[in-house]
Parts: sequence; structure tokens; C-alpha cells
Amino acid sequence: MKFRYIPNTVEDQKEMLTAIGVDSVEELFADIPGAVRFKGELNIPKALSEHEITTYMTGLAKRNITINDYSNYLGAGVYQHLIPSVVNHVISRSEFYTAYTPYQPEISQGELQGIFEFQSLIAELTGMEAANSSMYDGATSLAEAAAMAAASTNRSKILVSKAVHPETRAVLKTYAKGQHLEVEEIEINNGQTDLELLKKSFTEDVATVIVQYPNFFGIVEDLAAVSELAHGNKSLFIVSANPMALPVLKAPGEYNADVVVGDNQPMGIPVSFGGPHVGFFAANSKLVRKMPGRIVGQTSDDEGTRGFVLTLQAREQHIRREKASSNICSNQALIALASAVYMNTMGKEGIVEVAKQNLQKAHYAFKVLTAIKGVEPLFTGPFFNEFAIKVGKPIKEINEQLLKANIIGGYDLSKDYPSLEGAMLIAVTEAKTKEQIDEFAARLEGLL
Repeated sequence: MKFRYIPNTVEDQKEMLTAIGVDSVEELFADIPGAVRFKGELNIPKALSEHEITTYMTGLAKRNITINDYSNYLGAGVYQHLIPSVVNHVISRSEFYTAYTPYQPEISQGELQGIFEFQSLIAELTGMEAANSSMYDGATSLAEAAAMAAASTNRSKILVSKAVHPETRAVLKTYAKGQHLEVEEIEINNGQTDLELLKKSFTEDVATVIVQYPNFFGIVEDLAAVSELAHGNKSLFIVSANPMALPVLKAPGEYNADVVVGDNQPMGIPVSFGGPHVGFFAANSKLVRKMPGRIVGQTSDDEGTRGFVLTLQAREQHIRREKASSNICSNQALIALASAVYMNTMGKEGIVEVAKQNLQKAHYAFKVLTAIKGVEPLFTGPFFNEFAIKVGKPIKEINEQLLKANIIGGYDLSKDYPSLEGAMLIAVTEAKTKEQIDEFAARLEGLL
């Protein structure tokens, strides 16, 4: 074989031609008139050998800036966390990365068990009674939750905090338009959902209220207050949560959340230019039969052997169309498996320790950064591993200078909140060392 990346050998080609009864590729295309067939050679570079193509692609890859080579403080929805090597080892096994939708449970037990483990861990983490087999990502998971809430309550208005991720709100509006739902955004006050404005926004047609926990600015919302307001109006309460924060924060389920959604990227999923991710979707028992996607259940066969099956599916393909709450037909099984492997590897104590490191290192960074002359905290609320500062200079210019020092700076908040010009959202995870944080502070101080 001349080129290993071309799957067909000359012998393979001869065998295929013989099977269909022709002697050559030329004869295979004889029915195509010669006048319309291209003659000669294409004006493209000649094929490279395996060694040459590997060298070329490696050279291209080295031109990329990666978070493995730079000190990274960019979060805003996608976070750099440490991932045990066992995660990639498990999901690289062919029986997992080639698995398809488990319509035939008798031959899909491994995949179904992986999904079941993911569901169980998410339910425990969120404090909810049930979780589905996963969604595409956090944004679509939230939008699906809003659509389900509208269908469940027969109401058409969605209240969503402006402290929910801007891109997630954009996805929500796209979903809502097709289903003729009204989305009303609640303004923020000191980086948190304005509870007084929220209270005034409740009407009898409000299906649900949605907040993020911690929110886009990293601040921990008052879920107890929002839950009371939502349920007082007989509306559903949806929480979009960062799973990495839940080991040290009170679970949304303890605040009587009806649905908890989010993106499980922080747990075992690399940044990878923003995808693929895995969304999670957990709900109380009253909403189990209306959840989008599918739920894997545990059972036993006639001989008492443990087994797994697709217990519930709310897609219109499987049930009566008028009862379907979604047209979601798949799930992120491989990515969900990666998250399940991560959570099982770390264990309860390990996940709590990682969450505590995020909390402590972020607060240390906040302390040293806000001690710099010209740097002020943008908000004053309690935060987890992300916080906003105001520096008084264009963030784009500062980030360009930081990049020259091998530092990826924070997110420019003015991109989504024009009134927050000169404000930067900074994420600090367990992947950062004290020395790196101190270096970041020193470089920022020099630029100001």
C-alpha cells in the first residue's frame, strides 16, 4: 500500500471491479460521455508520503496557541480543568467510540450501563429525582427545559435572567420563536437577578423562570428567593448549574427546583475549541414522563442477571405526536461516558476537593488582582471560580498584550453587555498554580 491513509489497495480495486463485471476503472465510467469527462491532471499538489504528511500537519498544529502552552484565564462557559488520563483511555476503546444508538438493548449493555451511571451521578449531584441520558450541550438542554415547562403548564411566557449566559439566552430565543413562546429577560442588579423586577414580572401566563447557578458573572444567585417567587405563581423553576460548583454549593434540588440543566464540560471534557460537550437534564418525579431524550433503567432478566433497558422516551417517533415534548432523538453517549468516568474516578471526596481548589484559587486571584491600583471588583456578591473586575482600559488591548506574555486573559464583558466597557470576566480553576496567578497579576499591573 503506497499511502496508508488511502484504505483501498490495488488488489482491493481489482477485486471490486471483478465483482461487478468490469476490467478497469475506465470501463466502470464508460457510460459517462467523453465530452463531459475531465482529461488530464487536476491542478492540485501531488500526494505526500505518510512521513511527509505527518510532518506537514505537525507543523500546522504547532502554529496553534493552546491552553497547554499558555496560562489561561478565559472561562465564560467553557473551562480548563485537569482530566485524569483514564478518561481518554476508557472512551478510546472501540466498543464505546463506535457505539450507535442503543435501540437493541440486548447487544448494547455496555453503552446502556455507561448512560445509566451518568444519569445516576447527575441526579445525585443536582439533588433531583431523575436525570435523562444527556443532551447535546448546556444551551440546548436549557431551551428544551423551557419548552417542556411551557407544554407542562399550558403557559407561553418564559422569564429568564440576564445573568444567564448570553449565548444560552440566544438559543432559548431561537427555540421559543418556533414554538410561539414569549421570552422576557429580567435585568440584573449588582451582578445578580433583580428580585424586585422578577417579582413584578410574574403573570398568570408565566410558565417558568430560569436562573443560572453560579450565574454568567460567577456570582451565586439566591435560589431560595427565586424558587419561592416561581412556585408562588404556580410556575416551574429551572436552574442552569455549573456541575463543578455543586459539590460545595447547596444542590438546586434542595431549593425545590423543578428542572436542573447544565453543561457537564467541566467534568472530564477538554475545552477543544468549544465542543463537543454534553448537556445534562434532571427533573423531579412529576416531570419524568415529559423529559426530552431518553431514560435508561436498570432491570433483571429471567435468570436474575442485572441488565439495562431504554425505559422512557419522549420523542414523537416513539409516542403519540401530540404527547411528545421534544424531537430530540439522540444523546451524547460517548461524552457522557467521559464525564461518568471522571466523576467515578474522582469519587465524592475527590470532586469536593477539586471544587474547593477552584473556590480557593479564584478567591486568591480576586484578592491579588483587586489589590492592583486601577483594578476594582465589578460586583460584590459571593462567587465560585469566576469573577468580574473593572480595569478602566479596553479589554481587547489588554488581552492582546497579555497574549504576548503567554497569558490568555479574561472575557471582555462589553461584547454582550455594552454598559460594562472595560470589564473582564476571569476564570480560575484547579489547573492554575499560585505562581501563575501571581505572574498574571504582575503582568496586568504592568499594563495598567
